[in-house]
Amino acid sequence: MGSQASTLLRHEELEEIKKETGFSHSQIARLYKRFTSLDINGIGALSREDFLRIPELAINPLGDRIISAFFSEGEDEVNFRVFIRILAHFRPISDKENSKDAKGPEPLNSRSNKLRFAFQLYDLDKDDKISRSELIQVLRMMVGVNISEEQLGVMADRTIQEADEDGDGAISFTEFVKVFEKTGVEQKMSIQFLD
Repeated sequence: MGSQASTLLRHEELEEIKKETGFSHSQIARLYKRFTSLDINGIGALSREDFLRIPELAINPLGDRIISAFFSEGEDEVNFRVFIRILAHFRPISDKENSKDAKGPEPLNSRSNKLRFAFQLYDLDKDDKISRSELIQVLRMMVGVNISEEQLGVMADRTIQEADEDGDGAISFTEFVKVFEKTGVEQKMSIQFLD
């Protein structure tokens, strides 16, 4: 294990993370402390098993899908930069960000990015469509054995019927967005990060 000084964020890194994610210095420091507490091997990276030590994820029926969102294809570890970028999707949007310069990059916590993140939780095979079988799998994760396979199928069929505008039997990202237009996903996918 390295010294404590080697695990601290450099000022330049802190400023880059702040600009990229919108988190304040104190929020970044708190998240870094949480990251290092989960990194029991002290290697500067988290594995899937490290994430399972977060009680809220361990008991969440979609916990495995949420954990998977932190990992790129073929990766088995996540560094702090990736960790905090994913968490930034859950940061509430401030009034200042709503009036942000249109030429700048879209904030990670924008409505569009929140919806893309949620869509990816359902798109298990990453083909940019949510099929009936994927919807049933996610519904099964959420409700467990409390609903029969037949009832899950009916729910999936009804959802696809309501959302599928192009008649291909699946839900595209564009169709997914239209379903959520009325729901205020920004509030539902926001976590208050303390300063």
